[in-house]
Amino acid sequence: MRNYNIYKIRHYSAVMIVTILFIILAFIFLVPFISIALSSFKPGRDIIRQGLNLTLEEGQFTLDNWKMLFSGETMYFTWFFNSIGLTFVQVAVSLSICMFVAYGFAMYEFRYKSFFFFLVLLIMMIPFEIIMLPLYKQVISMRMINTWAGIILPFIINASTIFFFKQYFEGLPKSLLDAGRIDGVTEYGIFFRLIVPLSVPAVSAMCISNGMRVWNNFLWPLMVLRDPDKFILPIGLNTLITPYGNNYDLLIAGSCFSIIPILILYIVFQKNFISGMTSGSVKG
Repeated sequence: MRNYNIYKIRHYSAVMIVTILFIILAFIFLVPFISIALSSFKPGRDIIRQGLNLTLEEGQFTLDNWKMLFSGETMYFTWFFNSIGLTFVQVAVSLSICMFVAYGFAMYEFRYKSFFFFLVLLIMMIPFEIIMLPLYKQVISMRMINTWAGIILPFIINASTIFFFKQYFEGLPKSLLDAGRIDGVTEYGIFFRLIVPLSVPAVSAMCISNGMRVWNNFLWPLMVLRDPDKFILPIGLNTLITPYGNNYDLLIAGSCFSIIPILILYIVFQKNFISGMTSGSVKG
């Protein structure tokens, strides 16, 4: 009995230490977000003079930044809804295609399968900066400059997403396919009626991962887009900083507001996020 009590004390002590450690880490990671949130209620001149910090002195508090953001006098919400539309379309189409490709690699045997999957792995190893200029030249030749298609099509298939879904599908029993075929279900029916419902955790994880990547994408849209009314949020916010003047009032408030869609995305899919990442990280 004494040994059991000692074990319980050690167990609860370890849990308490780990909990405190994670609380401290969570606060450290939240510091940048807290500083941005507090700075969004400060005048622009104070932001320039003091920088981002965790203080909000008496007399600094103002709602002028947020009033300017929602006044409609700027193009902020044009950029905001452009980003939402682009993120939704690119994530939805990309996940659909990548799931089909990964399903083929995981569940079927065909000629040169290993070679084609090696190409997928090879693409994962190539940095974007290496293919950036050839890809830009190709987009110009296809007359897709200053269009959403020019942003979406070159990255509609993501090698890392294919790899993730392949690992996840290989963990599912192939007996499901045989059972579906015995019941007369078509190959497409097996995928949509059996495999997709079981893949909700993996889809949730990839929605968050790909959604954050597309939402924060800056370099490639900057190269492709030309018209301000087609800008997405990262490019639009970047235009507020110029050699002739810096609109930190709108920049800080807009940056703070731009975090909301990512938070909503995580809240919606958080239930299956951890299980999806864990299931896709190992085979079997």
